[in-house]
Amino acid sequence: MLHRRATGQHYAFIVIAVTFVALLVAAALRSAPSVMMLPLEAHFGWDRATISLAAAIGIFLYGLTGPFAAGLMQTIGIRRTMIGGLTLMAVATLSSLWMTERWHYVLSWGLVSGIGSGAIAPVLGATVINRWFAARRGLMMGLLTASTATGSLLFLPVLAWLTRNGAWTPVALSVGLGAACLIPVVWLLMPEDPAAIGATRYGEAAGAAAPRTGPARGASMAIGTLMEGIRTPIFWLLFGTFFVCGLTTNGLVGTHLIAYCGDNGIAPVQAAGLLSLMGLFDLLGTTASGWLTDRYDPRKLLFVYYGLRGLSLIALPLAGFQSTGLLLFAIFYGLDWVATVPPTVALANRHFGEEKAPIIFGWVMTGHQIGAAVAAFGAGLIREQTGSYLPAFTIAGAFGVLAAFAAVGVARKAPLHEAGFQHG
Repeated sequence: MLHRRATGQHYAFIVIAVTFVALLVAAALRSAPSVMMLPLEAHFGWDRATISLAAAIGIFLYGLTGPFAAGLMQTIGIRRTMIGGLTLMAVATLSSLWMTERWHYVLSWGLVSGIGSGAIAPVLGATVINRWFAARRGLMMGLLTASTATGSLLFLPVLAWLTRNGAWTPVALSVGLGAACLIPVVWLLMPEDPAAIGATRYGEAAGAAAPRTGPARGASMAIGTLMEGIRTPIFWLLFGTFFVCGLTTNGLVGTHLIAYCGDNGIAPVQAAGLLSLMGLFDLLGTTASGWLTDRYDPRKLLFVYYGLRGLSLIALPLAGFQSTGLLLFAIFYGLDWVATVPPTVALANRHFGEEKAPIIFGWVMTGHQIGAAVAAFGAGLIREQTGSYLPAFTIAGAFGVLAAFAAVGVARKAPLHEAGFQHG
């Protein structure tokens, strides 16, 4: 295989690159329903609440699958788990080309794609980083987290352009082929750990003990770690704040901003361009968040991130949908889109240790996706009942402010370097 020709710690960056692209494709899949919403509504005559329900199921399963995927990565391996997830993603999206009924959409883009993309979720990034990096973990987690939002937002103008004539099938075809083409790349370039190529983790001294992997008990490991986590206040604080993170990002803005802009006379391609701009600034903001997480108290960072995000959501409807206001919102909100992930992963490592932290983060990510699912379905329902998205954005903004104050309630424990997050 190609990776056997690479030696030394720096192969970790090739692993990061492959993981980055995989997260990019999975995030693009999860964002595709936002540009398909209006074409599906026009083509099949389905109401927006029904279409939002499929998106909500996919978002929820994307999170729920995470901790079990993290357990599988500890047992059958990262590469096999990734290939399984990519295969489900490709099958789900490509098979939807022949759908004719509502339940076909719920099954393909909701159930199957949700499980598949859940195996290629931020828990993958946490697992890869713990296994391949002993230093600069916060920075690397920021970079991989940015790929999730970048995939969700950066490709939206392209996907929206594919629907310019009211067609939704080019979107399904593009995402499905993207997932399928990545399968051989993962097979060739993703060794299980540094020991497989005779190397050590990046930043780690030669001869240091490798991170432990558990016995073949993926599901029981996920459940057992959850049972341990739910007995601690820190788990519920992380779970609750990440619920709000999902509520205020991909569930609301990622799913409904294009439709909200449409209600205010802004064309889908232009609205998707705003989301794409958010993706570009998120790449900067979340990578910077990882750098800051290596150096500063994650609790204080979360206070700033959630507080500013909540206030921006409240301000958006009040400022109107003029071009200058939307541009400022896209830049400001983009910098803060998923900047919460690196400090949240740092706190999980600090309190639960690097072996269990990816699984704990998987369950915390489930809270994120529950919040996102609530927003995806709830905002669509609010729009159907009231004719406006204003209440949905205001409620989400208020929850963001509450999460900011909850974040500072997370107790201190060990310094970051004792939990494996080293200064760099």
